[in-house]
Amino acid sequence: MAEPNRSPASEDEGVEGARFLIVEARFYDHIGAMLLEGAKRAFAKAGAHVHVVSVPGALEIPIALAALFDGASATSEPYHGAIALGCVIRGETYHFEIVSNESARALTDLAVARKLAFGNGVLTVENETQAIVRADPEQGDKGGDAARAALALYRLKRKAGAL
Repeated sequence: MAEPNRSPASEDEGVEGARFLIVEARFYDHIGAMLLEGAKRAFAKAGAHVHVVSVPGALEIPIALAALFDGASATSEPYHGAIALGCVIRGETYHFEIVSNESARALTDLAVARKLAFGNGVLTVENETQAIVRADPEQGDKGGDAARAALALYRLKRKAGAL
């Protein structure tokens, strides 16, 4: 797995009181559990509150995000950002490409249209071994990376006065 060559985003600013939504696809339960563990660790470190919702698969994540954001916006407790967690492992059919591409497209469209502080932690891998390495908080920590991306965008929106 290629390692990033970048400076870490500033994590100095706390986000106490900020509410984040985690929508996770639990098609591969053991991989989902690792992604969620990493995400929860990152959010807890930042002082954010999280609400976790599980859906059957990656294609359901954008639908759930949109519905839950609409519902929360109608209350006095809207979400400040969200992440998507899940895993799509290549199989023997074209289904992998459809699920990978369409879930990523829908998540990006949703995040841009709504200007969300969003992190995409949906893994798209060739096999289970790759998924485990990426999901494990002690190795790849892609769940934590998705949370840190959403937190960085939240901080950016706050600095820009867009909250």
